[in-house]
Amino acid sequence: MIAAEPDPGSFRDPGSRVYVDRQRILRAVMTRSAPAYEAARDAALYETLTAQGYLLPSREIPTGEGLAEAAYTLEHPRIPFISYPYEWSFALHRAAALLHLDLHLAALDAGFTLSDATAYNVQFRGAEPVFIDHLSLRPYVEGEIWTGHRQFCMQFLNPLLFWNKLRIPPNAWFRGSLEGITPEETSAVLPLSAKLSWTVMTNVSAQAALQRRQIGTSADNNARLRQAKLPRTAFRGMLSGLRSYIAGMKAPTGKTVWANYANTTSYTGGEAGTKRSFVQEMTAATRPSLLFDLGCNTGDYSEAALQAGAAAVVGFDFDHATLDQAFTRFRSAGQSFLPLWMDAANPSPSQGWAESERRGLQARAGADALIALAFIHHIVIGRNVPLDMAVDWLVGLAPTGIIEFPSKDDPMVQRLLALREDIFSDYTGEAFLAAIGVRSRIVKTILLPENGRMLVWYERPKAPG
Repeated sequence: MIAAEPDPGSFRDPGSRVYVDRQRILRAVMTRSAPAYEAARDAALYETLTAQGYLLPSREIPTGEGLAEAAYTLEHPRIPFISYPYEWSFALHRAAALLHLDLHLAALDAGFTLSDATAYNVQFRGAEPVFIDHLSLRPYVEGEIWTGHRQFCMQFLNPLLFWNKLRIPPNAWFRGSLEGITPEETSAVLPLSAKLSWTVMTNVSAQAALQRRQIGTSADNNARLRQAKLPRTAFRGMLSGLRSYIAGMKAPTGKTVWANYANTTSYTGGEAGTKRSFVQEMTAATRPSLLFDLGCNTGDYSEAALQAGAAAVVGFDFDHATLDQAFTRFRSAGQSFLPLWMDAANPSPSQGWAESERRGLQARAGADALIALAFIHHIVIGRNVPLDMAVDWLVGLAPTGIIEFPSKDDPMVQRLLALREDIFSDYTGEAFLAAIGVRSRIVKTILLPENGRMLVWYERPKAPG
């Protein structure tokens, strides 16, 4: 039998639990969920949804070789990096919502439904969404209502409405309220013009009104709600209507701060080529399974790393417009690149139940390599983080990588200093090299002569034993 550690984010469903055994990802199907699992398995539902690209593959481990507490044990391929909805840009969130609805529609046509509608059940392999919770699928009971409707709206529809109707990224709101954004909150901030939409009226305004009426309702009213019926055709119509509406949503218009960064930096074509070659040299030498690209912009150097042998890249940026561009670019190319939103001075913390249900950046997956190009000045000068602390954090993210240092003469640094006092006396090339040297070995340094930027390839010392 397998002895494995339970995943701290998998405990809410008593019928199923995810375990980690070294690099293996295992799912325990408990006795109470065994009939639903058997029904979906015997109907070839898992096989069909996996072939359609909707569902993460699974393999049933022979009885007697799995988890001791499980009626069945499934093994899944490992996803390079677990992301959360509050780290998604508009394009990722819309793709996740559409994947969820497409899977539910396919399941309903096969006589099955989903027991919930949490966005945390969608993950990304590169830029491609995939559903990961096999035990959310169960046989459909004719006439049952959509029990996950409110959850779908809170975690998919309402955040998308924040972008589409209010032009407000919902990430901070979602991160502060892990269950999502309620219809009551969404209805309170949406303009009247948005509420005239039939989809918004029925899925936001009506839900908000229903929730207000339910507060303090009698047992008889609650019993009537439990006995409500929803014909399958109406159920399918709800899912299809939401799918059409969300598919038609457009990203917020308007340029953001770094959307045209590639056109405004001080690189010449030759210097950009030098940087690209340096990234590829480091990547080819280290062959990382997972590489972090901090300040990834639209992913030019992530693409270079993938071409040089990185198995997967996760890019982080603060600019939603560039993240959406990167998502579209890499999804169409089918490359293993996942662009995520991050405020580097306030990255996602460990939070939720027992402060471990949703894990912080460094607790989720250790990167094998890192590139932080045109990045460190935003932290040191833009956010007042001391240089040595910024270097310490970056070097701590991966055992090897490349960090770029632009001097104070650099136009982008001057832009950050334009409207503030220069209190950054320690922001020098010498101090940067000294900070790197304290924490790691400098493998190679190159200087871009035309703009004076320094690129340092570092390598942390290996731990003893």
